[in-house]
Amino acid sequence: MRRYLRYFLLLAVLCLTAGLVTAQESESIRGLHKVKKKETVFGISRTYGITIEQLLDANPEMKEPGYELKKGMILKIPYESHAVKPQETPAPVTASSDDVRNREIRLGVMLPLHDINGDGRRMVEYYRGVLMACDSVKKLGISVDVHAWNTPEDWDIRQTLLDEHAAKCDLIIGPLYSKQMEALSKFVEKHDIQLVIPFSINAPQLTTNRNIFQVWQSPQEINDASVNLFVDQFRNFHTVIVDCNDSTSKKGSFTAAVRRQLEQRGLEYSVTSLKSGEENFSKAFSRTKSNVVILNTARSQELGVAFSKLNGLKVVSPELNITMYGYAEWLMYTKAHLENFYKYNTYIPSTFNYNPLSLATQRIEQKYRWNFHSDMQNRLPRLAITGFDQAYFFLRGLHKYGKTFNGAAGMLGYEPVQTPLKFDRYGNGGLRNRMLELVHYKPDHKVETIKF
Repeated sequence: MRRYLRYFLLLAVLCLTAGLVTAQESESIRGLHKVKKKETVFGISRTYGITIEQLLDANPEMKEPGYELKKGMILKIPYESHAVKPQETPAPVTASSDDVRNREIRLGVMLPLHDINGDGRRMVEYYRGVLMACDSVKKLGISVDVHAWNTPEDWDIRQTLLDEHAAKCDLIIGPLYSKQMEALSKFVEKHDIQLVIPFSINAPQLTTNRNIFQVWQSPQEINDASVNLFVDQFRNFHTVIVDCNDSTSKKGSFTAAVRRQLEQRGLEYSVTSLKSGEENFSKAFSRTKSNVVILNTARSQELGVAFSKLNGLKVVSPELNITMYGYAEWLMYTKAHLENFYKYNTYIPSTFNYNPLSLATQRIEQKYRWNFHSDMQNRLPRLAITGFDQAYFFLRGLHKYGKTFNGAAGMLGYEPVQTPLKFDRYGNGGLRNRMLELVHYKPDHKVETIKF
């Protein structure tokens, strides 16, 4: 069977999504529904033409933690007329009736959507997040027509582009593989379609094709931005660089670049080691200025040792003011090191912030379980949330600005669940994501994100 036909079988299973917005409380009930085997919250709401939130509001018990939809349950079905009114006013009509601001947005997804290998399973989860975003933007009065194609690594994407629905897309998300970029780049340029490349691939077409949005940032770009951010934010601190004796670490490029910039600016710093004795370790810290500590590794084991030495130092010298500056990998270690993150006023530069304690994160994870009967994969960033944030961002942008949307800072005012975006033009070509934020664990046990 052709891959394209095979996709529709997959889509029938995948199209179980959840919205994230909270609807107004339903005031009246039009009937009851007895849950059948394998029915989902999303499927039931679709059957009656209501939103998921309306169904939940009519059945408050469904909002309880740990609730599971089971065969034989009786649900109240509210009237469709109590649908939520859009809270965001559509942009005024300034173009033809085919202006994307005045009609449904046609979204295409061209990714490996299969269960054959890790690529496919990861992209299925990402795609589910995209579908959840499509459902959520309904509150804003935004309708989305989604077409998706399974484009595995060995697939000739030119076959996908022959589908008549592909040329009608306003926005395409994909591809995952570099060899599919050339044909897809020419296609979106020819048909004036915006193309969002969500992950790491080689895309030289970005330099000339103004229709391309590149989300991924290279490790070197992130490293350079993190160095500049560190030196700017902590120029009035005394920097303590700790050698962790980790021969596998790739973070030496960061600490080396920090040292060069500090020296160029005439700023003092000291270097110590995890193997240093208590006295020598203590000498690296200033008694007159606040100290900021950076390690030359991102591993959890060495981080734990560093916190132990800092805790011992604070016992002897409680007057010391110590802040930690870390790496995105540290976001995976919150269970082990969260209290020390708070204690040492820790800042972590990252392109995302997965915060399991936030209500927005808990809500999207719960609704993912309701509709897909599984948890998101235990990896960072969470791919379903990445898909949600990216799709929500671009769908709102197209709806508000049409084809002039360029993803610049401040255009939407959208607070992402996990993955912020901010684009700027790459020469005369496409647009690159330049978002970097500091995840700040404050001593008052609060977490804030500072965007740059």
